[in-house]
Formats: sequence, C-alpha cells, structure tokens
Amino acid sequence: MHPLDNVIWQALNSSQAHLGERHQQAAKFHKDINLLGGFAEPSREGYDSLSVLLDPGERAGLFLEAPPQPPRGWTVVAHVPLLQMLRENDAAPSPTNNAPVVQLCEPDVPDMLALTKLTKPGPFAKRTREMGDYFGIHVNRELIAMAGERLRLPSYTEISAVCTHPDHLGHGYATTLVTLLMQRIESRGERPFLHVRADNARAVDLYERLGFRKRPLLHYAIISKGT
Repeated sequence: MHPLDNVIWQALNSSQAHLGERHQQAAKFHKDINLLGGFAEPSREGYDSLSVLLDPGERAGLFLEAPPQPPRGWTVVAHVPLLQMLRENDAAPSPTNNAPVVQLCEPDVPDMLALTKLTKPGPFAKRTREMGDYFGIHVNRELIAMAGERLRLPSYTEISAVCTHPDHLGHGYATTLVTLLMQRIESRGERPFLHVRADNARAVDLYERLGFRKRPLLHYAIISKGT
C-alpha cells in the first residue's frame, strides 16, 4: 500500500493522531478541526466503529476508493469524485508574482472562514488552521486568497484550502501560494500532495503545471448516521 492510500486513516494514526479520536477500526478529527474521518476499510465493522465517534446529527467526510455504499442506517449527504495529486520530486519550481504573502494566525480565523464559505474549497472549520501553516494575500486589508497545509503523515503534507475571492481571480495568487507551500514542504524533506474535484479542469491544469501528477481517482463522501 502506498502511504497516500487511505490517507485520512494514515494521518490520524500517525502525525495527526493528537488532533482526533479513534475507536477500534475508525478515527476522525475533532469536529471543530474538520469533518474528515476514515477507517481501516469500509466494512460493517468500520462503519460501526465510526458511528461511536459521531454525535447525533454529526457528519463525517470520507475519502473512498469506490462510490459510497454505507450499511443501512447511514445517509450519503454528498458525493464528489476527487483526484489525488502528488508532486514529482524533479519538477521545476514555478515563478510567482510579487503579491505580499503573510502567514495567517488565530486573529485571521474569521476572515479565513468567510473566504472559504464564499469559495468552498473544501471543509474548513474554526480550528482547521491548527493542522499546519496557512498563508494569505490581502488587498485593502481584505483577505482575498489563501492556502495552507491540512493532512500530514510521515514524509507527506497535503496542500489544501486553495482559494481566491471571485473578484480577484486571474492574478496568479493561487500559483504564488501553492508554490510557497511546495517549497516549504520540500525543504523539510517531504512531498506535497493535494486533492481537487475531478471536474475542476482549470485547477487540475494549474496543478499539473506546478509539477503535480494524478494518482487514482477517489470518492469524497459526506455521510451521516440515522438521518
């Protein structure tokens, strides 16, 4: 098995175990960090273990190898095909623009939540920032672009929450932020990877130009118990 196979489960059983909780064959991040969870395999035992970790009405986000087919009593709230992409070690760095980039801290969380709510790059909660380093670009004191680190496991770090305010597209802000994160991750001897909707051709093209290559197609499913 490649380290990035079943990556949420791998992260929660290694570098990010302190950010979540586990019961038998399942694990999940604390819900104020994000809704991601996983299990050793999508079996009845896996789903039963996950149900113990969920509060009534709480949802879990899973990365699955096949379309979701949970046992009776579960509801698939949403399902999106998702590409996992891994940066090649020998890919050349990409040029960036001169936009001033700042590291985002706790006081920036309300602006980060507002930007991710508007642009919907993926699940983002009030403590997601604690998963890694996040960087942003401001225009007239408004946060208009950001990106950061999410899933982490030995030798690999995920780039996530890549988003730009729709009024500020086309300036290369995403390229600047992703390139900065790539360089930081690789300077630690790790490899950057990311996830992107399979139908987001513009983003897939950008990441391929930045040296990322496609891995197997995943299925991102949001599920809930008993609704």
